Amino acid sequence: MKTAKYIHWQEDDAWLGYLVEYPDYWTQGETFDDLIEHLKDLYLDLSSGQIPGVRKVGELAIP
Repeated sequence: MKTAKYIHWQEDDAWLGYLVEYPDYWTQGETFDDLIEHLKDLYLDLSSGQIPGVRKVGELAIP
């Protein structure tokens, strides 16, 4: 099973969040569980390679 880190918060009646690896792509849900399902769908869409130009966070090793 693969895991992905995400950031989430609640604003009024909506739950908002994004995947740490893809911070430019936010999603929302009516409940926390709904948000989690949307985040899973978002991950599958963004990591599939079928969407061109997806921006992603990387990490550099600096000597």
